[in-house]
Amino acid sequence: MESYPDRHNRHSERSYAMLGTGALGGYYGGCLQKAGLDVHFLLRSDYNHVSQSGLVIESTDGDFTLSQVNAYQDVKDMPRCDVVAIALKTTQNHLLPDLLLPVLKDDGVVLVLQNGLGIEDAVAEIVGSHRVIGGMCFVCANKVAPGHIRHLDYKAISLGEYTADYHPAGITARMRQIATDFESAGIPIDLSEDLLLARWQKLVWNIPYNGLSVILNARTDELMANASTRALVEELMAEVVAGAARFDRHISSSFVQNMLDRTAKMKPYKTSMKIDYDLQRPLEVEAIVGSPLRLAEAAGTNLPQIRTLYRQLKFLDRKNQG
Repeated sequence: MESYPDRHNRHSERSYAMLGTGALGGYYGGCLQKAGLDVHFLLRSDYNHVSQSGLVIESTDGDFTLSQVNAYQDVKDMPRCDVVAIALKTTQNHLLPDLLLPVLKDDGVVLVLQNGLGIEDAVAEIVGSHRVIGGMCFVCANKVAPGHIRHLDYKAISLGEYTADYHPAGITARMRQIATDFESAGIPIDLSEDLLLARWQKLVWNIPYNGLSVILNARTDELMANASTRALVEELMAEVVAGAARFDRHISSSFVQNMLDRTAKMKPYKTSMKIDYDLQRPLEVEAIVGSPLRLAEAAGTNLPQIRTLYRQLKFLDRKNQG
């Protein structure tokens, strides 16, 4: 296992703050630092361990250790950064008003690396709609111990500029700049002209697999191996496509098939929602399922399978929280 100290990337002067150093923040932030970028990590329970021992990234691309990282418990101790990446669960978004402004430069941008729909709206209320970019992460990674991230499969991120009405904003210079930084760290980046379409596309995967993994106590490979559950996955995906179409966002059948094929080839994976459920943590039911369901139904589209999934998850989440 290679060990990499903290160092600066000669090719980028942008600094990054990772708000949350779990699977996403730890993996992507670790890759950025390994590539030489200036990265600062906000931690809570893992702070003492990481500040003393660094981060361990176990990856299909090669394991590495960052022996020293810029670790903080309080955003007030962090330097102001050019890009502030939100890698927290959406269940913690009530903390964002206190977290974002102290660490964001006056001309900085917030990169929302979270699951769900409409989550940029709340961020925009804090920092302004012109300072928000959405990021959809297609990655299989888990935190397996304090400061220890295991990357299993995939790693791409889709970036899209946020606008107040989710009108397609095209591809901007700052999207390209951020993409260059991540690509220098070995992270493939897709630049989307339409953030709302990209969000609905991510829901094609997130709604069926996250939801069913909790309800049926199953990994992705188990859901794909059984004819009945695979059919259910496909039915839920079809409803997501219908929901997106109500907002004039059209998802092709080839995109859906690609999602199915990629998941079938994926290494056995326990979804983030299933991990949260097993650890009795609050589930991201509202962001991933509730928000798109309400928006679609308010627009006149009936999504009965997703509504049933939502009600089941709400019951299990409340019961699991005691």
